[in-house]
Amino acid sequence: MIEVTDITKTYGNGDTTFQALKGVSFTIEDGEFVAIMGPSGSGKSTMMHILGCLDIPTTGTYFLDGKDVSTMDDEQLADIRKDKVGFVFQAFNLLPRTTVLRNVVLPLVYAGVGIDEREKRAKHALVSAGLTESHFLHKSNELSGGQIQRVAIARALVNEPTLILADEPTGNLDTKTGEVVLGTFQKLNEEHGRTIVLITHEPDVAEHAKRIITLRDGTIVSDTTSHTRRRAHHI
Repeated sequence: MIEVTDITKTYGNGDTTFQALKGVSFTIEDGEFVAIMGPSGSGKSTMMHILGCLDIPTTGTYFLDGKDVSTMDDEQLADIRKDKVGFVFQAFNLLPRTTVLRNVVLPLVYAGVGIDEREKRAKHALVSAGLTESHFLHKSNELSGGQIQRVAIARALVNEPTLILADEPTGNLDTKTGEVVLGTFQKLNEEHGRTIVLITHEPDVAEHAKRIITLRDGTIVSDTTSHTRRRAHHI
């Protein structure tokens, strides 16, 4: 699924050079739920941009679904984002006075999917994200924060992407609502086999994933699974 090898990312030049990533390597298998965690300045946002095909590394390689995306141009990266990656952001990014169903259908409109098929897929994505049919015709500004984020998750699912990339998805939510949204990701992973990469600076949020890759100062300082964390806790 994902194979990252010796990735570096350098910004600026000359005396203003800053190396955000310093030779990072890892793989993520199909169907994994992985959190990439670290404090501000750790390199996690840079890593998110590369994994989401919003940027390319300075050196090193990134293979997504067997394709080397680390050398692609902007047009090729846009195609990969459209076909392979579903994004869930902290800021929701929904159209506020548009219905829930329409918000989720929109990516399929841009993809040229027929009317009947796109409505069917949008409804399926909404149900998979934990929403009921009673929500479909509500405008997104009539929903709670947790419901809005689940609509955003449905929109990320609707193109049936290889990878769901969630960037601080609970950052604008209270703790209880955040737990509901994280539970939605867990269900998508466990019951539907979705591959999810969660970017966060919060250890409590990262613990919902089955594996945590921790970055600090542009390098990986730990890579643990829930099994090894539980075992360490009991020792």
